[in-house]
Amino acid sequence: MIVSSWRPAFPLDVAAVLGPLRRGSADPTFQTGADNVLWLTANADTGPASLALRRRGEEVVATAWGAGADEVLAGVPGLLGADDDDSGFQPHHDLIAQTRRRMPGLRLGATGRVWDVLVPAVLEQKVTGYEARRSWRELCRRYGCPAPGPAPDGMRVPPTPEAVLRIPDWEWHRAGVDGARRTTLLNAAACVHALDSVTKLRLIPGVGPWTAAEVAQRAWGDPDAVSVGDLHIPGLVGQALVGHPLDDEGMLEVLAPYAPQRQRAVRYVEASGFRRPRYAPRYRARDYRTI
Repeated sequence: MIVSSWRPAFPLDVAAVLGPLRRGSADPTFQTGADNVLWLTANADTGPASLALRRRGEEVVATAWGAGADEVLAGVPGLLGADDDDSGFQPHHDLIAQTRRRMPGLRLGATGRVWDVLVPAVLEQKVTGYEARRSWRELCRRYGCPAPGPAPDGMRVPPTPEAVLRIPDWEWHRAGVDGARRTTLLNAAACVHALDSVTKLRLIPGVGPWTAAEVAQRAWGDPDAVSVGDLHIPGLVGQALVGHPLDDEGMLEVLAPYAPQRQRAVRYVEASGFRRPRYAPRYRARDYRTI
């Protein structure tokens, strides 16, 4: 066990900053423990690790376990947005201005670990959130290792690239992962150590602009990486900012004044609590385990 503390020089809402990393309430890699301690697991370069974060007055106390403990502790400031610079950001819509005033502690964090965010992003391609979260849980529980330290029951470290390369075909099927997403993950696992930019991510067959943006937002805290191609975000942004749904082209036009911090604007919309009206039936989940 290794403990450190960090005092941010800015308002900080730890839960809001880390929110995009959580893949559903039953995510085995991200849980809320006793006394609202936030628990995360990670594959650091030096090995698996668990990280517990708690507020103590103005400080954030971080405790880590596992072979990668030193590495994840060193990354806590970046994870919580210490490298995020919003000084040039100017709201152009009332909703964004109001949310920014109401949530001054919302920043864009960066994990620094591409693989751990790439796997769930690929699993979310062209399926419902329910399907993607189920597959993520199945892969973590079967092929990830137990979380080091006294983590909440059931927590797991995401499967490593080496573990993913060893998964038999029938186990992908059992986890509800179709052939296209499986192939993308296998291709990524074979070259994961070279994936240090969006350009290199896009060279992997099956990684398009949406997946690359989802990774850039979480791994590098990219303030301009908009998830073009998302089923929900253009409609949400359009309804929230101009009063009607938009497609990708319309969303980018509305967000253009925010460049080079368009993703920050989207994050404020998501955090505002605004919910777009539902006019169509929900997308029906498919169970690949029965196909």
